Amino acid sequence: MDISFSMEPETVRHEQPLRGEVLVSYPGRYDGVVVNAQVLDSNHHVTYTSYNGREISSNVARLFISKDVMPDNRAEFTAKMGFETDRDLEIKFRASIIEQHKEIESATVFVRYPSG
Repeated sequence: MDISFSMEPETVRHEQPLRGEVLVSYPGRYDGVVVNAQVLDSNHHVTYTSYNGREISSNVARLFISKDVMPDNRAEFTAKMGFETDRDLEIKFRASIIEQHKEIESATVFVRYPSG
């Protein structure tokens, strides 16, 4: 596998920071990585707040990190859930290696988002 992906914590609460890390070991050329999140059975969105120590000033629901800003082919980012829910939800995060608008490989992580 040419991409490893992790998220902490595995269970997140409203407005609690969620930290992710992507490590690429792909030997070929690539443009960067994209991180998407889907709140399953919901219309809510995850908001990314920073990557590699840089704050993101606008609401970003899909995060692209260029290889140019990935020292040692590694990227760290933070996200938050800016919505409250009355039921337990599961969030599917997917990180993909991108080369010329094509996905080369991806990894998926699930995070729990309990109600209340």
